[in-house]
Amino acid sequence: MSAVLLLVDIQNDYFPGGAMELNFSEEAGKRASQLLQAFRERALPVVHVRHVSNRPGATFFLPGTKGAEIHELVRPLQGEQVFVKHFPNSFRETPLNGYLRGLAPERLIIAGMMTHVCIDTTVRAAADLGFTCTLAGDACATRDLSFDGKPIPAEMVQAAFLAALNGTYAQLKTSEEICTSLLSVDQ
Repeated sequence: MSAVLLLVDIQNDYFPGGAMELNFSEEAGKRASQLLQAFRERALPVVHVRHVSNRPGATFFLPGTKGAEIHELVRPLQGEQVFVKHFPNSFRETPLNGYLRGLAPERLIIAGMMTHVCIDTTVRAAADLGFTCTLAGDACATRDLSFDGKPIPAEMVQAAFLAALNGTYAQLKTSEEICTSLLSVDQ
């Protein structure tokens, strides 16, 4: 198996009007949708992961809410695998590792939401488990943070986390570069 697409937490609560809106979620979602289309056109496997919060005091991804549903840009088709997680790491207490082992991909292509939490932990876990990872950095989104009373714009959060993952845990590429490389495999 050449590649598997892993879409992490591309859910309504992260989009405009959601309970935890991220910066540039629509743009990242559209790029993830392009990746998804490229994988579907080549009949390559796609795995969707969605977070459902079960911790007390949670304010988003609440069970049974529209916000916890996968966004329409990347809505799963019948037959595409969907895993539900309750922690940032998509592998923690889910059957994802075993499922991917069964597919034996040469590469795991990852895209999704909350770069500084769920994408970071999932990419690091995947690499630690021995998967060769490519991260579609432009198909990920995050939000503004603050530290020690200082604001940190989403663009800086995104750049810092992508830089930390690139090279050690994943190869960073744009969604267009990934789609182009899929096309070259077809020829």
